[in-house]
Amino acid sequence: MKIYTESNRLVYREILPTDDHSLFKLDSNPLVHKYLGNNPVKDLEEIKKVIQSIRQQYIDNGIGRWAVIEKETGKFMGWSGLKFIKEYENNHINFYDVGYRLLPEFWGSGYATESAQAALEYGFIQLDLPEIIGMVHEENMASRKVLVKCGFEFIEQFKWEGINFDWFKITKSAWQKLII
Repeated sequence: MKIYTESNRLVYREILPTDDHSLFKLDSNPLVHKYLGNNPVKDLEEIKKVIQSIRQQYIDNGIGRWAVIEKETGKFMGWSGLKFIKEYENNHINFYDVGYRLLPEFWGSGYATESAQAALEYGFIQLDLPEIIGMVHEENMASRKVLVKCGFEFIEQFKWEGINFDWFKITKSAWQKLII
């Protein structure tokens, strides 16, 4: 099992096939999918395909979403991290996106912000990326706050599958100014 990085309260490791039940608990929850098109997964087979896809991203791109583990308890909390986007989104292709998805029991405690900051550090230091994108449903104020706290700048609004999303960006130089 590969551990990518750690932060004060969290460990970020590769997503494993044995995470299937934990990921199912996350992605079958309607609250979690409120701003993701309201389409929670219905069965474990869907999750197994998601895990295979993420594990293939590790091979193909050297990065993919990470399992987020609470240090104190060892609990699986959700996922976070970077993803290399190879499809057109908002007229962009081949970019790195930061994302986070946590079980509701972990909402409101700063874990999403902590995990996004860890992903930015990994992206800008380990991968030497020039910029990282963040995309959020226009009504998802909690996720929007995370991006703003991490130093992302709102760029524009765009449609994704007929839904308004906000496009954010942070450059390596802007991030470096924040951490000094």
